[in-house]
Amino acid sequence: MSRIAVLPSAVADQIAAGEVVERPASVVKELVENALDAGATTIDVTVEEGGRALIRIADDGSGMDTADAVLALSRHATSKITAAEQLVGVRSFGFRGEALPAIASVSELHIETAPDDGAGTEVRVAGGTLLDTREAARRRGTTVSVHRLFYNTPARQKFLRSARSEWRSVLETMHAIATLRRDVHFIVRHDGKVALDLPAVGTLRARLMALWGARELDRFVDVDDVVGPVHITGLAERPADVGTASRRVLLIVNGRIVRDHGLVRAAEAAYKSTLPSGVRPSLVLQVHVPGGDVDVNVHPAKSEVRFRDRWPIERAVEQAVRRALGLFDASAGIGGWRTWTPPVNVTPAWRNDQHALDPSALRVTPSLDGLFATRDELAAAPAFDTPPWDAMAEPSVGHGMPSPAPINREHDHSGANEEQAPMVVPPLLQLRRTYLMFEHDEGVVLIDQHSAHERVLYEQFLGVLERGEAPSQRLLFPMTLHLAPAEAEAFESSRDLFVRLGFEIDHFGGNTLLVNAVPMPHPRFDAERCLRDTLAAMTGDRSASTHARHERLAATFACKAAVKAGDSLSPGEMRALYIALAETRLPAHDVHGRSTIVRLSWDELDRRFGRK
Repeated sequence: MSRIAVLPSAVADQIAAGEVVERPASVVKELVENALDAGATTIDVTVEEGGRALIRIADDGSGMDTADAVLALSRHATSKITAAEQLVGVRSFGFRGEALPAIASVSELHIETAPDDGAGTEVRVAGGTLLDTREAARRRGTTVSVHRLFYNTPARQKFLRSARSEWRSVLETMHAIATLRRDVHFIVRHDGKVALDLPAVGTLRARLMALWGARELDRFVDVDDVVGPVHITGLAERPADVGTASRRVLLIVNGRIVRDHGLVRAAEAAYKSTLPSGVRPSLVLQVHVPGGDVDVNVHPAKSEVRFRDRWPIERAVEQAVRRALGLFDASAGIGGWRTWTPPVNVTPAWRNDQHALDPSALRVTPSLDGLFATRDELAAAPAFDTPPWDAMAEPSVGHGMPSPAPINREHDHSGANEEQAPMVVPPLLQLRRTYLMFEHDEGVVLIDQHSAHERVLYEQFLGVLERGEAPSQRLLFPMTLHLAPAEAEAFESSRDLFVRLGFEIDHFGGNTLLVNAVPMPHPRFDAERCLRDTLAAMTGDRSASTHARHERLAATFACKAAVKAGDSLSPGEMRALYIALAETRLPAHDVHGRSTIVRLSWDELDRRFGRK
C-alpha cells in the first residue's frame, strides 16, 4: 500500500491558509488589498472583538458577476495575471489567487458583490464549502464578511491573542495601508465605534498628520532624492529626536509594503556618527525602482521582495537619507520651528549682498530652507537693508581655524556641475565662549563650537585616513611619550592609521614612543595632549574591521583635537568655523550623537515674553 497520497482539497486549503492567514490583521490586509486592486476609492473596514468575531470589508470597486464571484473562491483563480511573464513588474497587490479561498477554508465567509448598481450576487461559504449562491440587489462594489475566524481549526484559534492585542495589530495594518494609498478614503470601525476616518489626501505628510498628529510629525525631515533609476522619498527622524518616542519603520517598494532589513540598515547607516550606539531611528521610506529589477513573488504574503542588484539600491537609500540629514532642517529645534518659507515683511537686516567668500570651498544649498544661503538665493528674496560690512576688506580666515576643504560630492545633484555661488555668513556672536549665535528668518540659531569643530575635523580625518595624504610638521625636538601597557597596545593596533594622520613615531624602548612629526589641523592643536587622550580613549577597543577602526580613531582624534568650550574665538575664526561646518555632510550633529545646531523659534520667544 502506498504511503504517499494527494491531500484532500480542504486540507490543502487549510495549509495554504497557514501561510497567508496568520491572524485577523492578515485577513484585513488581504481583503483590503483585493479592494484596492478592484479600483476602490472608499473602503470601509468593520472589526468586532479584534477580528475574532467579525471582519467586514466594503468597497466601491469594480465588483464581480455571479460566475466570477464563485470562481474567485477557487485556488489560483485570479484576474491579475494570465502568464508567467506578467510576474515581472506586476503592479497589483494580489496575483496568486490564494487569499480568498484560504480565508474561506478557516472561517464562515459571506460575499456580496455587483459590477454595477442594481442586480448583484450573494455567496456563502463555511470551512471552504460553498453553501449558497443567490441574487441580491446592491450598489456597485464588493462586501466581504468573515465570521468566526479559525472556528474549524481549534489549534490555530488558541494561538490568537486577546481581542485588544489583535485589534492593535489590525490598526497597525490599516495605518500602513492608509499611508501607502493616500488617494483612497479609509473608514475603520471597531466594536461599533469609528476608530479611523481618513479622507483621500495628496501628500505623505498630510496622511501622517492625520494618523500621528502634528507633534509626532515634527520629528521628521523630508527625504527626496534620485540616484540613477532609483527614486527615494519619505521621512527620516531627526537625530536629536531619535529615542524620544516609539520607533516606527515603514518601507514601501514600488507601491508595496515590505520588510527588508537590508534597506533599513542602509538607511540607518546614514545616521552613522550622529546617534549614540544602540539607538535606532524611525523611518518612512518609499523606494521606486524599475519593475524588471525587483521580484515580488518570493513570499506567500508578498511582504518581501528580491532585487536583481541590491547594492546600488541600498547605496541610493543611504545617500538619500544622508542628504536629508545634512540640511539645516535636520538640526534640533525648540518651540515649533517650521520649514522655512519666505517671509513677507520680517527679514534679518544683515541678509543682503554680503561680502563673498571663496566659492570653491563652499556648499550650495538647494533653497533658502537651508542654514547656509547663497548670494543667488538671496537675490530672489525680498529686498534687505544694507549689510553692516559692505565696506569691509577681504575677510580673513581665522588664524585659529583651518581653511575649509572641499568635500567630494560626486553624487550631489543640487548643482555639482554648475559654478557654486559664494557663501553668505551672518553676523556671529560668541556666548560664554562656547556657543556661536546668529539670527535666522525663523528664529535664533545656536552652534556648539566644540561639536561643530569636531564634526569638521572628523570628516577631514576620515578623508585623510582613506587617502593617506595628511601634511605633518617635524618637531625641532622630538617628543617622548611614556605609555601604560594598555595604551601601547592601542597604539600598536592602529599604528598605520596614526601614520596616515600625519604622525611620525618610533619606538624608544619598552612602552616609550619618540614622536618626530605631528599633524597640524589648526594652530590651536596640542599634539601631545591630543595623542595621549586619544590613546587613553582607545584603550580596550576591540573593533574587528579596519573600517570600524578608521571611524573610531577619526571620531576620537577629532574630539580631542577640536576647540573646546571656553576657548575664545575671533570673528575670523567664527566665520571660518561656520563655513567649514557648512561643508560637512552632517552638520547638525557631532560624532557622539549630540546636537551641533539648535534652533529657537521666534514663536517660542514671543510666547516666553508674553507676546502670544
